[in-house]
Amino acid sequence: MKPLNINNKEFAWGSRTYVMGILNITPDSFSGDGLAGSADSVYRAMAQGKMFANSGADILDVGGESTRPGAAPVTAEEEIARVIPIIQALKGEAELTISIDTYKAEVAAAALDAGAHMVNDVWGLRADPEQASLVAERGVPIVLMHNRSNPANAELRDRLGGRYIGVGYQILIEDIKRELMESVAIAKKAGVSDEQIVLDPGIGFGKTVEQNLELLDRCGEIRELGYPLLVGPSRKSFIGYTLDLPPDQRVEGTAAAVAVAIARGADMVRVHDVEAIARVAKMTDAIVRRSEIKK
Repeated sequence: MKPLNINNKEFAWGSRTYVMGILNITPDSFSGDGLAGSADSVYRAMAQGKMFANSGADILDVGGESTRPGAAPVTAEEEIARVIPIIQALKGEAELTISIDTYKAEVAAAALDAGAHMVNDVWGLRADPEQASLVAERGVPIVLMHNRSNPANAELRDRLGGRYIGVGYQILIEDIKRELMESVAIAKKAGVSDEQIVLDPGIGFGKTVEQNLELLDRCGEIRELGYPLLVGPSRKSFIGYTLDLPPDQRVEGTAAAVAVAIARGADMVRVHDVEAIARVAKMTDAIVRRSEIKK
């Protein structure tokens, strides 16, 4: 795969694992780390963003709408109001590379105007017909995520949060691969180049606990599609339900999931606990990417 240049930084896929740090600018994040809803949210987001960068994050992923099972939708106007001040503040720090986590073209356009460098679309360009053409016109990278989330399949528990049950796939990995390539086709039809596409198999999005475990173990099969692979298991409910732990006690489960994902070929991991997981990624790279690291 050809390297990707984002914000004048080269992402050489296969050479090491890149870390995407999560900045949730929401009051209702499943992980309990939402930064919206307070007078000092910009200051707090800036402090967290700098801390993430100093701890090993290569990209900061800024999102203004919770995607947890059962979360209420947010209008584009509200999402813009949440994320734009944060992106503008982060943009003042030249070394920070910023992703906007949104499936709405209106929000993505405002974020790119404010200084974001790429788009992370949790609906793989299926939710907003304008998103693909926007990404193509701006010439920015796009993360295409697989998603079968449906509120009808969501189950909520007070301590462990939301999970999906009864989600049917004919053949799990083949269905995910096919649907991801449908998203790739949408992107390419709009004019997005192959080099600008990153795939995310959508851990936790419209998949049961068992399906998430299988997908994580087999995520290398997604990378065989020929695109860089981003995996986002951080604090997800499949960890909580496996270990019987709430979101704020899932760092070890996340670490195990990240190590397996890297061993299976993940190029980037999207996480909340950047300092700890950046160390996990570096150690796992030392084990599984020895030949590349020595170059």
